[in-house]
Parts: sequence; C-alpha cells; structure tokens
Amino acid sequence: MKRNVSKFLGIALLLLSFTSCSDDKDDITNEINKAGSIESSVTVEHLSDSTDVLITKHIIWSKFNLNKEVYYRDTIPALGYTETQAENSDGDTKNVRVKKDYEVYITVK
Repeated sequence: MKRNVSKFLGIALLLLSFTSCSDDKDDITNEINKAGSIESSVTVEHLSDSTDVLITKHIIWSKFNLNKEVYYRDTIPALGYTETQAENSDGDTKNVRVKKDYEVYITVK
C-alpha cells in the first residue's frame, strides 16, 4: 500500500510539473480590480535621432475610486536605425530604414 501511494504521488508530481510549464496566460486580465490595485504602463517614444523618451505611468485605484495618476518621463539614448522589409496594402514589399525599439522587461515583486 505504501508503495502504491509513492507511485501515485510520483505520477501526480510529474503531471503537475508538465501542467505548470504550459503557455496559459492565467495572469492576463481584461479588467482591473479597482478595489485596490496599481495599473502600470511603460512606453518609449522616439524624440530625435539621438534621444528617446521613456514614459512610465501608474494609476492607483483604492476603494473603487481613482486615487492618483503618476507619470515619469526620462530621456534615454536612441538605439539608432535598422533595415527591415515593409509591405503596403497592395502586397508590395521594399526595404525601409526604421528606428530601433527598446525591449521592455518588467519585474514584479
């Protein structure tokens, strides 16, 4: 009996580990909990050939009321240009020069 329980637990742990590696987006929400939450967004706008602007916005919700909106703007160096292919509505493609975009990574603790 003890051996059967060990086998069952082993199989259960194995199945649990496979399900935890799925690409489900359980943490994505379509609605903000306005009872108490902080909604944040990060964007980068191209200002000039040498400068971009990093915009960080926080919206604070408390007891179903908008408590505060906080904006931070920082200038950061532009990444330059890159060549890529663009396609118009007729399906024609051509090489174009576009500004490089930053990749944004967020760590939540």
